[in-house]
Amino acid sequence: MAITAAQVKELRELTGAGMLDCKNALTETNGDVQAAIDWLRERGIAKAQKKSGRIAAEGLAKVVIEGNKAIAVEVNSETDFVAKNEQFLTLLDTVANTILHSQAKVNEEALELATADGHLKDTIVNAVATIGENITLRRFELLEKADDEIFGSYTHQGGRIVSVVVVKGTDDAQVAKNIAMQVASMNPSYISRDYMPKEIVDHEREIQVQLLNNDESLANKPEKVKAGILEGRLSKSLQDMCLVDQEYFLDTNLKVKDFLKENHAEVTQMVKYAVGEGIEKKEDDFAAEVAAMAKN
Repeated sequence: MAITAAQVKELRELTGAGMLDCKNALTETNGDVQAAIDWLRERGIAKAQKKSGRIAAEGLAKVVIEGNKAIAVEVNSETDFVAKNEQFLTLLDTVANTILHSQAKVNEEALELATADGHLKDTIVNAVATIGENITLRRFELLEKADDEIFGSYTHQGGRIVSVVVVKGTDDAQVAKNIAMQVASMNPSYISRDYMPKEIVDHEREIQVQLLNNDESLANKPEKVKAGILEGRLSKSLQDMCLVDQEYFLDTNLKVKDFLKENHAEVTQMVKYAVGEGIEKKEDDFAAEVAAMAKN
């Protein structure tokens, strides 16, 4: 029998399944909505796989520290509501701890790690089928420290933003935590200019050179003076990107490097994740989706 767009819409609203899943279910059950619901439920894994195309830009990030190893990880869901439920939180713990106890370097390796479900990818798929939303491992970073270094970490809004740093030269946990809070709040891209790729500096230098050449007030200045102005402008333009050159968030009269120097400390590693950053969120146009389905 012919399946109408209205039937597909009804089944989708009842089950949360994708439109193609709903159309297939109705086709297989001759338009019987209740039978189609059962058909979808019996195919939980297939349903989970269909959800993989949905935009997952919510979720949580987490930092786990154990001995000399730490992990920062982000797991995404479609809605922040799901990110708060116990099943999602349990999944996040499983993902973080599984990867922490491994040597995985990229997502593909992490997803093949052994779990009670077979592999980590199976654990995630099972969670998708149970929870009913697309869930993805977005990214992670493993950090290792030396015995004379310490970790500092900070979690904001239950995992919307997390940061972790490695600090040496001090055993003061509060110093390390404050630096982690600085990273979370001020979002530096690099620890210092020493950690900044040369192409980033060169690109910014080219921009500042062009600006300087276009500044008529400097046209008659000696080249030595222009060079000094250029370096000053370059340093200022790059300082917010560098942790040590930022204003210290607890005392804006200090730079972070001043705070570190006061505490005989040095930052050697840092990671900061803000959930969903850089992901383009899609706004669903259900009317257009139904119209397109009706033409098939």
